[in-house]
Amino acid sequence: MTSETTTLPTVDQIRRAPKVLLHDHLDGGLRPATIVELAREVRYEGLPETDPEKLGVWFREAADSGSLERYLETFAHTCAVMQTREALTRVAAECAEDLAADGVVYAEIRYAPEQHLEKGLSLEEVVEAVNEGFREGERRARAAGHRIRVGALLTAMRHAARALEIAELANRYRDLGVVGFDIAGAEAGFPPTRHLDAFEYLKRENNHFTIHAGEAFGLPSIWQALQWCGADRLGHGVRITDDMEVADDGSVKLGRLASYVRDKRIPLEMCPTSNLQTGAATSYAEHPIGLLRRLQFRLTVNTDNRLMSGTSMSREFEHLVTTFRYTLDDMQWFTVNAMKSAFIPFDERLAMINDVLKPGYAELRSEWLFRQVDAEPAVISEYHSA
Repeated sequence: MTSETTTLPTVDQIRRAPKVLLHDHLDGGLRPATIVELAREVRYEGLPETDPEKLGVWFREAADSGSLERYLETFAHTCAVMQTREALTRVAAECAEDLAADGVVYAEIRYAPEQHLEKGLSLEEVVEAVNEGFREGERRARAAGHRIRVGALLTAMRHAARALEIAELANRYRDLGVVGFDIAGAEAGFPPTRHLDAFEYLKRENNHFTIHAGEAFGLPSIWQALQWCGADRLGHGVRITDDMEVADDGSVKLGRLASYVRDKRIPLEMCPTSNLQTGAATSYAEHPIGLLRRLQFRLTVNTDNRLMSGTSMSREFEHLVTTFRYTLDDMQWFTVNAMKSAFIPFDERLAMINDVLKPGYAELRSEWLFRQVDAEPAVISEYHSA
């Protein structure tokens, strides 16, 4: 016997396990106390609550509407207090700290520079402030005994018209902390093909990008993101199950788009709790991640918006362990998938997998060997008395 692969990980083991996060929004992960303090500093009076604990509850309840549009409204408050260099640097540093404390060793954090210009910052100043914050957060995490590396994804809002400008910005900062590009916002009525010039530019520059697709809108959104725009990854992508037929005996027939996504190993950035809030799934048990895991799609587990969902990477895995009885082997599978799909050079991804992730999970799996069994002394005593 070399491991206890069928034993479910404990909450403590889940927290200590090395994790990789690819889909997390900077303006969706602020600490409630930070929002209150920043609102006071910039004289923003629009907060629904000024007590940090009550404010955190308000964000979670407001996000539990079942509507993506209503969910997105909560970001008006976080963006309102992220309009100065100091605020952006603070929020980014705290983001890195919080993730590292939760066991995240690599993260790609996305934000839309165009949403932080109200106080006169330029796009470049926004990017430099956030990058400074991530580096400071990495330093603080290291001082606290944690390790994390954070890369930024620059996001363009799909209802706006600045995608090419943001794509060019991402390309200018690609060796200075920015690892790729994204588009986000309400999907219905704003297909990714509206920003085809930005994606064509990024492909010519050999740059990386992911696209929010297949969450609130179905297969056409996924098809356009892949076949027209050429996305490297899909943000969410849960609606790919619309292209499958599940028989009563559990067998599954894949349509051509679903087969393409699986065959090409296109990474899906799954965000289970967020998907429940926006109506993309009805429960953890019914979330497509269970079926897609069984079918061996390239799945990753993510938080999306930690504040609005009241979540963390550990909590997401706790839900999956409880619901699907996933083991440390399953957690490692999701985590290695994420690292394989990251937007950093291949040799660095490989080193992270071989030198950080696999040893980390191997150590956790071996812990059963060192458990102290309380019954042992009694057994030995009984043996000698016989």
